[in-house]
Formats: sequence, structure tokens, C-alpha cells
Amino acid sequence: MANQMHLLRQLPRRPAHVISLPKITSTVSSNLIPLPPLVPVSIPSRRRLRPSFTRNTTILCNQRNLTISTRTMAATDADMKTFFQSPNYAVVGASTNPSKFGHKIFKWYVTRDLPVTPINPIAKAIAVDDKEIPTAASLSELASPKETSVSFITAPPITLKGLKEAKELGIPAVWLQPGTYDDEVLGFARENFKAALAGEGGWGGEGWCVLVDGDRGLKSVSSL
Repeated sequence: MANQMHLLRQLPRRPAHVISLPKITSTVSSNLIPLPPLVPVSIPSRRRLRPSFTRNTTILCNQRNLTISTRTMAATDADMKTFFQSPNYAVVGASTNPSKFGHKIFKWYVTRDLPVTPINPIAKAIAVDDKEIPTAASLSELASPKETSVSFITAPPITLKGLKEAKELGIPAVWLQPGTYDDEVLGFARENFKAALAGEGGWGGEGWCVLVDGDRGLKSVSSL
């Protein structure tokens, strides 16, 4: 064992291999296009920004383009003022039954001494307190339809039929009570009359209502 160790010590030692790496130098080509200087950029907040449109604007869009058309989105107090600027009024769906809204809406006009015509194709007259007011069978019987604003208290199909007749007669403004319209009726009213009170708005919980908003509208006209 001692002899083996002695022989190992006499073996020549091999030098360690040294790897020499080439020197890395950086060169810049004169053909490179220099980068523009840094410009500060403001980063917008993460809050979603909503476009601002006027009352008379609706966005109609499809997969290919975006179209902006002037279509009334919601009625305002200005529409209500236009409605009450007419010298005459009519109530389509005026009822002889005091418990129904057709009677309550009609009575609202009568008790405020407004010149109003009840539209009822069946009854000849409608009594309000001690007054008997003769009815008209349809809007076409109005003496001056172009100077008459009309309230509707009817089911949507009847309302639509009445609106088409009102358009032909040149009636300027309409008021659709809650429950008298669907999307088709609402769209027709908004596109074909100078003022159309219906849908969202007003001070009531269900939309524009003569019983809730009417006095405010009359006051706005009396202050002119």
C-alpha cells in the first residue's frame, strides 16, 4: 500500500485546461436609424368613459357601421311645456266610470277649467261632478285638431291606431299614460309628434303621468 502511494506521487501532474474566450466588443453600425426621443404619455384612468349625447340622439349600430340618428330618447319638461301650450285638449279613452284612470285623467282637465273633449265611441256624455261633457267618437270629430294636445288612456293596440289618426290630423303633442304603450307605440309617438310624453321621466315612479306631473306643466306655461 505504501509502495502504491509512492508511485502515485511520482506520476507527472497534468496541467489544467484553460479555455480562453474571445473578447467581446460592441460595435454600432452607422446605418442604424436612431430612435426618437421619449415623449411623456398620460395614461387614462380605468374608469369607463361614456359618450355624451343630447336628448334627441339615439345610436343605431350593427356589425359594420355606426349611425347616429336624431330620435327622441326621453321626454323632458320642455316637451311638457309644448304639450300645455295648445289651447285645446282631448282625452282618448275617457271613461264614465269614476274608478278608472280614463275618468280620473279626464276629470283632471275638467277641474282645472281646461277646454277638453272626451273621446269615447260609446257614451254620449261623461259626467264630472255636476257637469255633463259631450263626447266625440274619434279624434277626427275635433273642431281644431292642429291646436289640440291629446292624452291617451288606452291599451297599446288602440293607442297605436289613435296615434296614426292623430298624425294624419296634424295633432302636435301627445301624452301616453303608463300602460298605454309598448316599444312600437313609443317609437311611433316619438318620431311623429312635436312632443310625446311617455316612458321614463316625470316625478312619478312609473313614468310621465298627468295626475303627477300635469300641474307642474301648467305652471311652467303660465309663467311664460
